[in-house]
Amino acid sequence: MTAMPRRLRAFLGQLSQPLFSLSFNVAGLIAGALLASSFDTFSRIPWALIIYPGILTMRGAIGGLFSGRLSTALHLGSVEPRVRNNTREAGVLFDSITTLTLVSGLFMGSVGSVFSVALNQAEPRDVGGILIVIVAAMAISLVFISPITAIFSFYSFRRGLDPDVVVYPVISTVSDVLITLCYMLTLNLVLALPSAGWWILGAVDLVFIAFIARNIARNRRDTDYVRTVREFMITLTVVSIIVNVTGSALSRIVERIGRRPEVYMVYPALIDTVGDVGSIVGSTATTKMALGLVEPSISSIGGHGTVIWTTWASSLMMFGVYSLVSSAIYGFDLLGTLASQLLLTNLLVVPVIVLISYAVAIVTRMRGLDPDNFIIPIETSLSDGLTTIALLLFISLGVR
Repeated sequence: MTAMPRRLRAFLGQLSQPLFSLSFNVAGLIAGALLASSFDTFSRIPWALIIYPGILTMRGAIGGLFSGRLSTALHLGSVEPRVRNNTREAGVLFDSITTLTLVSGLFMGSVGSVFSVALNQAEPRDVGGILIVIVAAMAISLVFISPITAIFSFYSFRRGLDPDVVVYPVISTVSDVLITLCYMLTLNLVLALPSAGWWILGAVDLVFIAFIARNIARNRRDTDYVRTVREFMITLTVVSIIVNVTGSALSRIVERIGRRPEVYMVYPALIDTVGDVGSIVGSTATTKMALGLVEPSISSIGGHGTVIWTTWASSLMMFGVYSLVSSAIYGFDLLGTLASQLLLTNLLVVPVIVLISYAVAIVTRMRGLDPDNFIIPIETSLSDGLTTIALLLFISLGVR
């Protein structure tokens, strides 16, 4: 009779950190509100909506790599929790992240252009403009997101919190809002200033490229830098394809439901939350494997059950909150339908993402790769795509 209350108390005690982390995703509704209010912009630049999920996912993948590597390094002591006079590894990691931001922007822009042209949302002559906008948006966001990630990682570690649990979920939400603002800024700049806007964004791109060229020249013989860039390139092709499929699915949602702002408002928070679940499961598993506390085998997932169940439960609570907030703004008569569609999306996608995150941690560890270079980039791109497709499925089925 006493076993269940004890287990329940232990569960509720473990629930606090993931629930605290995921609660920050409520701020993702700001990004959703920006999306819901930007359909005039998207109607004037048709390819912009297809590219948008890719911008969110790729920025999240790079931020996830950064926060995952920082969290593990803080636990291992190879990075100190301070901004100034940090270790060599901290500097190399930051240079790697800035380089990958440019590389991923160019790669995603190229693949996104192909998808946009294939779906008749862009003309071949638009390819240059797509690349200019994406690289500029990624560069501007980098100025804000990377310092915030580092500062919050150091602060949480010094406060005794587990950065594997709290950093990426919090930062991914901040990242979604900032990258959405940066993306809308670049799009509206070229709409407001059809000639000068392109020159301004082009100048931003050139400065960014020059900065990365300096990074490459300084670190080209550093094994850590080269390894991080090389290993991320392995996932980049897959991630780029997945995020453009996500963009195509979002475009289908728009075709299917038209302007339903209550859905668009919750969209960034949904994909962010599912990705956060995977990041928490994967990052905590990676750290335990690095410390020798968990064997890199699928059978060890049972010992990770508390993290998985508390994080999943937290995500279900947050999906309920998103439904309530969006319905409060756009009409409480929408609550039942929206809540049902979001709940089913969560129940379908989260178990898949949990298994993928844990499996990637095991496979990369066993192959001698750095799991932090793979887990969050892969699981966030997959979670964004699967969440979008699942949402499209339940909307198409008319779930109420």
